[in-house]
Amino acid sequence: MDKPIFIVVMVSLSARLVSHRRAQVLAQGVSGTGKSTLGAALAEALCLPFVDGDDLHPPPNIAKMSRGIPLTDNDRHPWLDSIRKTAVGRIHATVESGPLPDQGHRTGIIVACSALKKAYREILRGRDPCSSGPVDPAELAVSTYFVFLKGNKDPLMERMQQRTGHFMKAQMLESQLATLECPDGEPGIVTVPMGWSTEEQVQYITRNLDVDVM
Repeated sequence: MDKPIFIVVMVSLSARLVSHRRAQVLAQGVSGTGKSTLGAALAEALCLPFVDGDDLHPPPNIAKMSRGIPLTDNDRHPWLDSIRKTAVGRIHATVESGPLPDQGHRTGIIVACSALKKAYREILRGRDPCSSGPVDPAELAVSTYFVFLKGNKDPLMERMQQRTGHFMKAQMLESQLATLECPDGEPGIVTVPMGWSTEEQVQYITRNLDVDVM
């Protein structure tokens, strides 16, 4: 049986993918750590699709951040739920149609998402505390892993000040760093320094992912 994999990038991933479960892997961290760059590179290396969580923000969220206003938990909840549903939907659509020739036995997705709090990561894991009613079996079939991009404030601020055309403003970095809850100790986490080259990051992650993802 093919083993679908959903990749969430967040760093410190040592857990093995369970053979009978599908999985998502997310690249996680504050703005400026390079989640989108790493996520796209990892997806290319593994011949898997990539989704940038920023593209799934609803217009009101983008409007707030463009004005330098930090998002609240209520703002983020539907966005995180949308990311999870999008990833799970893409995985199961691929399962039904069959993997692409260059994917071999892999069926999965790489996602970039800040996932700053443990509660946010729980939503991305399919454990939404606000949901009610029966759990969709498709949700139970998808495991979630994170690659955590870790960086210090000064180089992050420098990166953000040099970035143009993005709705996330540099002054909002303070808010993100204050909100960030380090994922150390959570299951399915791999941590990588943002200062490494993208190639070094990808090599480290692929060495620490289960062989069935490769």
